[in-house]
Amino acid sequence: MKKMSLTALGREQLARAERAAAGRSASTVYGGHEHVLRQTLIALAAGQKLDEHENPGEATVHVLHGRVRLTSGGEAWEGSPGDLIIVPDSRHALEALEASTVLLTVAKLPAPPVNT
Repeated sequence: MKKMSLTALGREQLARAERAAAGRSASTVYGGHEHVLRQTLIALAAGQKLDEHENPGEATVHVLHGRVRLTSGGEAWEGSPGDLIIVPDSRHALEALEASTVLLTVAKLPAPPVNT
């Protein structure tokens, strides 16, 4: 069994994000490329964003600290600490309305079979 403090990790990642030129920092807390489930703690300095990108599978964003806005198409959802945002199955972007940390959980969809 393994235990970690997302609060402490979030503080550490946010300090890194605020020092980084890109204004962001991330750390995988569970899973990885070889797993279906992956959880990543993402820290964004105020005003920074993750540009629009595809959804790699079923995903949620749990806001741990700060305020964020997830946008997809013409829709937007704002989240504050304790909110869980279901990521739409379409291109989307995430913006920090203030210095923020979120826990991104993704269950990667299996690759379609290759026809031979």
